[in-house]
Formats: sequence, C-alpha cells, structure tokens
Amino acid sequence: MIQEMVLKRGNVKMNGLIQNIDKLHTTEMGAARIKRNCEIETDDVVPWCKERILEKTTKIQIKGKNWYAAAGNYIITVNAYSYTIITAHKAKA
Repeated sequence: MIQEMVLKRGNVKMNGLIQNIDKLHTTEMGAARIKRNCEIETDDVVPWCKERILEKTTKIQIKGKNWYAAAGNYIITVNAYSYTIITAHKAKA
C-alpha cells in the first residue's frame, strides 16, 4: 500500500521529505550508484537530487521505510528515517 503524507501550509504542499530537505545526504557508494544510474557528470549528487525533489511537478510518496520522488525522468529513493539518498535511476517509459 502506497501512502502519500502531505501537509498543507497555505497554498504550498509540504511533506516530510520536503520539510527535511536539508537533512538529505548519501554515502560514497550511493553517490557513485546515482551518477552511474542517472548518467550525470556532477561530483556532488546531493544538490542534484534536492533540485529534482523540489521541482513543482515532482510526485512524492512514502512506501514502507522509503520516500520515492518521481521527478521528471528520474525516481529518487530516500530512507524515511535517516534521509539518506539510497539510489536514483531513470524512470522506465
């Protein structure tokens, strides 16, 4: 079961992932996996992921222990407790 946790603050939709966006981090292995899976050249994947998550069209949902952010052509997976970016990959068409 997929559950979307959203709080409304004025006209802006907020959820736990957005509220804690500054806590996002990843491991060395996670960064390498994200760069490889998404075919990106940046050395710092955390800001790249934050930008994608904060896009207005991004769909965010929580399933079990992870947040899933569908941002454009990418899906970013974040641990809901530690805010560790686990992986990101291109969405299947």
